[in-house]
Amino acid sequence: MGVPLPHRLILSPVVGLTAQSELPAVSPRSQVITVRQRTNSILHALPRKELTTLQPRLELVPLPLHTVLNETARPIVHVYFMVSGLASVLTVFKQNRIVEVGLTGSEGFVGLPLVAGFKSSAARVIVQIRGSAFRIRANDLTSALETCPVLRRQLQGYAFELAGQSAQIAACNRLHDVNQRMARWLLMSQDRLGGDLVGLTQEFLAHMLGMRRASVNVAIGFLEKSELIDYSRGAVQILDRAGLESATCECYSSIVRHHAMWRKESNHHG
Repeated sequence: MGVPLPHRLILSPVVGLTAQSELPAVSPRSQVITVRQRTNSILHALPRKELTTLQPRLELVPLPLHTVLNETARPIVHVYFMVSGLASVLTVFKQNRIVEVGLTGSEGFVGLPLVAGFKSSAARVIVQIRGSAFRIRANDLTSALETCPVLRRQLQGYAFELAGQSAQIAACNRLHDVNQRMARWLLMSQDRLGGDLVGLTQEFLAHMLGMRRASVNVAIGFLEKSELIDYSRGAVQILDRAGLESATCECYSSIVRHHAMWRKESNHHG
């Protein structure tokens, strides 16, 4: 897994569980975005009592590029509260063909089948932009869910959000053109990463979006010509966020709108 991150865990009723790292800032080409204070939105929302239950079982670990976090039809050993970086939820076809059906970053969690009482994953989840996460053993999470009702509710809500995202992405890949799909993916990635730089390769995007590499070249060229992005050395810099939102289809705004609505409803009933 690489060299462990130097870190310490901080438990606070205000900010929740936070990782403080002494890692220096790095170039976008290394595909990691670091900040001094990092946390996970689900852990951040937990009451102090539940954080106290979880804290001894959580370990901050680095997530190198292309690390497989969950594998299709394999038992789930660990689950992850993402802190930084980006993970792709993939449907795997014969001959190892893959299509991305979901994205998760610091707002999310990898290992959702456990919340429904299952022990294996229906999808492959792989790190596409490296970062870090709080990792916990599957058995420990299952035990914690029995005594942590807010955690269970948060994870159930996120499972519904990810399912809605996957359904919208499937429709987007079927109905909308490559330029719109590319813009949607970049916006979703930026939302989860922060900053204006998204590390990627054209080959990676072709796999994720179910396109030919030639189509990826066309989409990147269109967005560059429109002065919305700049692509260089395996990284996209977003130059005009508002313009990119105008260039995408309605799928992006639909995903954002529904997530905001569900979280408001969850907070109201929580």
